Parts: sequence; C-alpha cells; structure tokens
Amino acid sequence: MSATTPGYAEAPDLPAILPVPRQRGRIAGFIYRHPAIFLGGLILLLMILIAIFAPYLGTRDPTALAPARRLRQPSAQYWFGSDMLGRDVYSRVMYGARVSLVVGFAVAFCASVVGAFIGLLSGFFRALDAVIMRIMDGLMSIPPILLAIALMALTRASVQNVIIAISVAEFPRVSRLVRGVVLSLREQPYVEAAIASGTRVPAIIWKHILPNTLAPLMVQATFICASAMITEAILSFIGAGTPPIIPSWGNIMAEGRALWQVKPYIVFFPAIFLSVTVLAVNLLGDGLRDALDPRLAKRL
Repeated sequence: MSATTPGYAEAPDLPAILPVPRQRGRIAGFIYRHPAIFLGGLILLLMILIAIFAPYLGTRDPTALAPARRLRQPSAQYWFGSDMLGRDVYSRVMYGARVSLVVGFAVAFCASVVGAFIGLLSGFFRALDAVIMRIMDGLMSIPPILLAIALMALTRASVQNVIIAISVAEFPRVSRLVRGVVLSLREQPYVEAAIASGTRVPAIIWKHILPNTLAPLMVQATFICASAMITEAILSFIGAGTPPIIPSWGNIMAEGRALWQVKPYIVFFPAIFLSVTVLAVNLLGDGLRDALDPRLAKRL
C-alpha cells in the first residue's frame, strides 16, 4: 500500500547513525588515569627487548677475555668500559638483563602458582588451615634473603637453583594473601548456595573463588618479581647466586666492588639498569593495584 494512502503517516527520514571508533579514546583515557602502568610497562618492555636482542646489541662476546685491554675507561670502543679481565662491560650488562628478567618472571610465576594452591586449600578447608598456616608462619619467620642463602648453600650455583631458592622464600606470603581472600569469599551467599546445591568442591573453587583471587594475586606477583631481581643480585653479589661465568648484574657489581673507588663505572652501569628495571616493575604493580581496586578504579 502506498505511503500516501490516507490513514498512513509518512515515516520521517532519520539521519544515519554511524558508529564512531572510540578505541583510541579509551586507550588514551586509560593511560591518562593510570600513567604508572603505561610508564612501568614501557620501561619493562624496553628491558625485555634488550634481553631478547642482547646478541645484536652487544659489541663483543661478554665472556671473551682480553687481559691486554683490562680496565679501559668508557670510550667509543668500550661504551661502558672494560673490567679487570678485559671483558666488555656494556655487552655483559646487555646479557645480564636476561638473567634478572628470567629469574624475576620465573619466581613470580612459581611463587604465585604454589602460593595460590596452598592458600586455596588453607582458606577453603578449615581442617587444614591450622597445620598449613603454622608451616607458612615458620617459613615467614626467616628473612627471605637468609632463607635463600641457606638453600643455595645446600646446592650448587645455577640459575635454576636460584629460582627455586627465591620461590621457596616468597610463596608463603602469597599463600597468606590468597587465604585471606578465600576466607572472605567462602562466606558469600553465592558460594554458600553452590555448596548447598551439591556442587563439587573443585568446581566451586575453580568457578567462584579462584577468579576473585586473580586481581590481588596479579598485583602481588609484580612485587615478587621486583623483589626476586634484587634478591638474585644480592645472591650473585656475595657469590651465592649464579655462576661467575654467566653474566648477571649482581656478578658484574661483585667483580667491580674492589675497584669501586678508582673504576666506579664497573658497578655504576649494572646498578642503574637493575634500579630502573625494579622501578618499572614496581610502577606497574602500583598501577595495577589502583586499576584493579574496585574502590579506586573508574569507568573508562
């Protein structure tokens, strides 16, 4: 029937509504509200790229000895100078990023997984809570660096053993954090309803409890990563960490401490890289904490 037929009103022409892309605005808004995440993530990404492309960024083999060129000042030939064995400090610092980042990320992952598992068991099963938490309290009573030194004294120096030793020192704190979250979650009505309906315990933990522990667990993992990199540097500095043949920031500083007053660059450059990397991880952790906290987070 024609639109001009009496009794029928002609539909007005509506302007076409075209979707406006807002992705860039949302990203810019997120960066504006959380600059710590952007700055920390950018610096950390740069350090990761340095670690990945260290063979292409280094000017020499970091383990090549050149006694005739020992203790050279920073120059166009040796950007960061050379150490007492004639090795290029710049190349060693580039390769040292690999050890620190691998140890930091590996410890954060291992400590988070083990600590989350223990915390879930302790918080959900009250019969196990007292026993597990007393063991965790005993481990937490020992300073992490002393516990890591003691564990390294029982094993040979290697990157794998450093990761294990630091992880053992860190996961009790993760378990306490996760346990506290689980204790509050298991009293929630939706968890009690799932228990009353006969839902199996593994399904309750996996669907209702574990997802709510991921936000604080992610923030804690960033701080563990930063702490692990510092601990690894301390262990290497005192000779209880990675083998001297493997270039790491702690090893480089340990080799240059005897010449600190006359050749400070040997210690200065790896210390700067370590400080900047730890600062980046801490900035990322602070930003994530603010972004994931429901009391502080804002809608994009």
